[in-house]
Amino acid sequence: MLMPKRTKYRKQQRGSRKGIATKGNTVQFGEYGLQALEAAWISANQIEAARVAITRYNKRGGKVWIRIFPDKPITKKPAEVRMGKGKGAPEGWVAVVKPGRMMFEVGGVSYEAAKESMRLASHKLSIKTKFVAKETKAEETKEESSED
Repeated sequence: MLMPKRTKYRKQQRGSRKGIATKGNTVQFGEYGLQALEAAWISANQIEAARVAITRYNKRGGKVWIRIFPDKPITKKPAEVRMGKGKGAPEGWVAVVKPGRMMFEVGGVSYEAAKESMRLASHKLSIKTKFVAKETKAEETKEESSED
C-alpha cells in the first residue's frame, strides 16, 4: 500500500478540489495513459487494485508508471461516537485527483493490451476515466503535411 514515509503533521484539512489539473495532464513516460475526467479522492487501496489489474493483464510485461501518490491523510471517528470532542484518528491515505490528471501510464505493450488493461484498471477506480495515447512528433508532422 502506498503512503508517505513521514509527514510534518498527522492530520490535514479537507481542502478544495476545484479546477482542472494544470500539471501531470499529459502522457510523459509511457505510450498510453489513463486520464481522470472527474475530481475525486483516490484511496491507496484503489491505486493498488488498479496497479495489480494492469500488471496482471499485461502478464508483467511492459512498464507501468503510477502518476498519483496518496499523500493526504483521511481521519474518521469511531462508530457510535457523539459529535464534538475533536477530530478523529487518521484512517487512511488518499490522492487528490482533478479532471485531466494522468493517473497511470504504460509502455512496451501493444495498443490493444494497453487499452484493455486500462479498462480493467478504470473499474477499480471511483471516477470516470479516459484512455489516452501519446502523440508523437512524427504523427504531428504527417498531419500537417497532409493538410497542405
